[in-house]
Amino acid sequence: MSDRAEAVRPLEGYRVVSLAEQYPGPFATMILGDLGADVVQVERPRGGDPSRVFPGHYAALNRGKRSVALDLKTPAGLEACRALIARADVLVEGFRPGVLSRLGLSPAELTRDHPGLVVVSVSGFGQDGPYRDRPAHDLSFQAVTGLLDAEVPVVPPVALADVAAGLFAAIAALTGLAGRVASGHGGHYDVGMFDALMSFVVTRLVPTANGMPADTLGQDPGYGLFATADGRWISLSIAFEDHFWRALCAELRLETLADVPGPERAARRDEIRAALSSRIAAEPLTHWEQVLPSAGIAYGAVQDLASLVAGPHLHGRGLLQTVGSRRYLRQPLVVNGTAPGPRTEVPRLGEHTEEVLREAGVPDATGAAVLRAELTRQY
Repeated sequence: MSDRAEAVRPLEGYRVVSLAEQYPGPFATMILGDLGADVVQVERPRGGDPSRVFPGHYAALNRGKRSVALDLKTPAGLEACRALIARADVLVEGFRPGVLSRLGLSPAELTRDHPGLVVVSVSGFGQDGPYRDRPAHDLSFQAVTGLLDAEVPVVPPVALADVAAGLFAAIAALTGLAGRVASGHGGHYDVGMFDALMSFVVTRLVPTANGMPADTLGQDPGYGLFATADGRWISLSIAFEDHFWRALCAELRLETLADVPGPERAARRDEIRAALSSRIAAEPLTHWEQVLPSAGIAYGAVQDLASLVAGPHLHGRGLLQTVGSRRYLRQPLVVNGTAPGPRTEVPRLGEHTEEVLREAGVPDATGAAVLRAELTRQY
């Protein structure tokens, strides 16, 4: 798969206006942009999206977009934003519930005035409910949705709530666009980060909600992390699959455990895991990377990001695509052999303001007022 493969872009011709900052909204619009949509990122004139202070983070989520700097608290900025929305297929917003309406951009009025518009509202706890006005970030959502260990909680390395909300925001946009083909109407989609993350724990929540026993998928002693002789770690991911278990026991010379059935393995988990740990700790990682794949055992070495970037599979799949001077992660989709990814680099704050306002038919006087408000133009 070529690093520069010309990908199929099924959203070519659609325009997305984003009023969302930080992570979930930009993650969603990155997906839509890589699939071909023209994404216009509306940023505050003074500093832009707050995540610009982390250039790598901002670049990862906002490459391929166009940046327009508007102050929505000024008449000129609001008028310009209305003009952008009038020509958009999708509006993604990430304000707290009620803020968009207070700015004069009520989703109900926008979808009434522009029936084909798909409005996607991304918020913490959703547009209604008892927690709708609570402020929170990813860690707090992982805490309240049961993803953290209640006894010994640790800060997780991945912002799962942000990712989950971004994915569902992209699904909402695509659903709205597909639905309006038949109805002619886009509609207003409410995406709560809490709700989105709850979908990730569905197989744990449903048994609890119905008084059913929890599954024991992670209780197989062959499912876990194990230290090797050279201080590295490997993962084994055997989940009650007896053929994998027998193959592992053969490689570890634990033949007396090979025929122990799954339920008994779970009941004797501590004892059996100790035996596995002892055998694995006797050899370095290179040994296990030779014998485990050849035996067809489900495993993976624990890698840091630098090793991952240098490794063969990331490149073999063409997951890193080069645009300008940087490499970016493409979308995890391959369409007819080609992979959608970014087409342009990271926009400078307000770089496309004049260009986009002209396309939207913003009157010259309004456009001039908007440009005067860009106190921190960086280009």
